[in-house]
Amino acid sequence: MAQKTQKIPVTADEPAPLVIPRSAHSLSSKDIDRDALKVLSLLHKEGHNAYLVGGGVRDLYLGKTPKDYDISTDAKPGQIRKLFRNSRTIGRRFRLVQIFFSDNKIIEVSTFRCRSEYDIEGEINVLPANNTFGSEADDAFRRDLTINSLFYDIENETIIDYTGGVADLNHRIIRMVGDPEKRITRDPVRMLRAIRHAARIGFSIEENTWQSIIRHRSELKLCPVSRIRDELLKDLRGGANRQWLQLLLDSGVFYVLFPFYQGVFADDDAERQELLARIFAVIERVQNNKQQLSEAFLLGLFLIPWTQKNFPEMQEQLKNSQLFSLSGKIKIALDTNLNHLNIKKATIEYIASLLARLTLFIAHDTDGKWPSWLKKKSYFRENSQFYMIYREAAGGEAADEIELPAPEIKSRQRRQAPRHSGRTPAFTRQKSKGGVFGLRKTK
Repeated sequence: MAQKTQKIPVTADEPAPLVIPRSAHSLSSKDIDRDALKVLSLLHKEGHNAYLVGGGVRDLYLGKTPKDYDISTDAKPGQIRKLFRNSRTIGRRFRLVQIFFSDNKIIEVSTFRCRSEYDIEGEINVLPANNTFGSEADDAFRRDLTINSLFYDIENETIIDYTGGVADLNHRIIRMVGDPEKRITRDPVRMLRAIRHAARIGFSIEENTWQSIIRHRSELKLCPVSRIRDELLKDLRGGANRQWLQLLLDSGVFYVLFPFYQGVFADDDAERQELLARIFAVIERVQNNKQQLSEAFLLGLFLIPWTQKNFPEMQEQLKNSQLFSLSGKIKIALDTNLNHLNIKKATIEYIASLLARLTLFIAHDTDGKWPSWLKKKSYFRENSQFYMIYREAAGGEAADEIELPAPEIKSRQRRQAPRHSGRTPAFTRQKSKGGVFGLRKTK
């Protein structure tokens, strides 16, 4: 599609963006959520610059319906709160405003930010106490990926592109904003986001970005446990598929995140890798049907190939005492292997029981008919659901629509950051005890 450009006013120090007029793209304000339009319209009415930003613009450009609508503006959080009484301010290092609407809908509005906390110059393993507000150009360049750095202006229906995101969308490319070497070493979690988006929308990762991921994959070990866990759960809830698994394996990131999986996908045992890919496919199908899976379910399903490889008893028909023993063995192994993800003990115990009882359901599945004694067990409903997802992945009958355990974390709702003094490290290159999750304490 040919693109006409126009310039918008910028300061002497800011690059001029590519501004794509309505005639040169297919986005329309009619496709935007009505409540998001209300927020944008009121901000404009009050004299503020405000844009739809990020993944919402990307999805609309690709002809998809966005899951979330995020807005960036030059209005400060206090000004936003005065305009929208149905709102609250969250965050400490950088505040943003959540505006609440019916049906649990949340529109998040942020003030233009100067740059990502991980890119501010200074000691590499310590974050600054606070971020500063910036211009719309600053806000675009602080973002991780070019395709997520686009702004959409509802007043004239133009797309504002500072980073080449539209060209990358047209060429189906995932590219890091700026120098990928610097951006990734400053915040290694960006590697996971690049892989996630490539897998979700079927794009290829630009070569310089890809090579930087391969070179710096081990630096993911330096990130706080909580950030890695949250990113992985985000992947499992909405981005994990065959392509995601393949990108993790091809880049070597998979074994950095899951070192205990070493040897499970041996050359002579490709079936286990294929099983995991199929498990992800079933998870994706189930969750596309609006059936969200709990953290324990997701992790348990992910661990099936590893469990089958490391516990030969999984292939046997076990009695109650043997099931209890197997569950204990799995739990001990998980305590060690999932320690780097800081999973709750209760969750690990539940995962171990799901995996151990999988043998029970495999042994007693007779065309969907279960023994009456098994149906009376308190664990029958959830364990049978777990088994049906596995059965479909293993090549059996597709799991019917089932009532699944609810996830622990509701989508779109963000928790307030814990109050603390001092500075929180993005990641540390020093192995020392103390601090949160074993990170270095800072004064």
